[in-house]
Amino acid sequence: MSASYMNQEDIKKIIPHREPMLLIDEVKEIVEGQRIVASFFVDPAREIFKGHFPGAPVLPGVYTVECMAQASDILLLSQERYAGTIPYFIGIDKVKFLKKIEPGDTIEIHSEVSVEKREKAIVTCSAVVYNKGEIAATGDVTLAMR
Repeated sequence: MSASYMNQEDIKKIIPHREPMLLIDEVKEIVEGQRIVASFFVDPAREIFKGHFPGAPVLPGVYTVECMAQASDILLLSQERYAGTIPYFIGIDKVKFLKKIEPGDTIEIHSEVSVEKREKAIVTCSAVVYNKGEIAATGDVTLAMR
């Protein structure tokens, strides 16, 4: 399956995440089993910004990593063999934060399958997060579908 767009309601049909932990607003492109491009609007009203950091708010790195994982979840769970499973985040590697993500930014998350162990239903995806056209973060996320 190749799709050009999914809104948040479409996304909710694929992954089990819900607000306030659903951190993908739309899918701009998906090539089944290969790659995805998704986006997330960093809403200034999010509670996290009251404490991270007062007067100089920035999206916590763990949120950025979770965006990588959720884009990868959509990529994987949109395949028939993983549909309806829960994607457990079991590993992270080679994460680098290169540019701040601030309230009001819209980030774009690109993820692609790099290693798949089908017999164990464990997949590693390489992700790149862009902010204003520049690389903001990179990393590899490993997920187990159960």
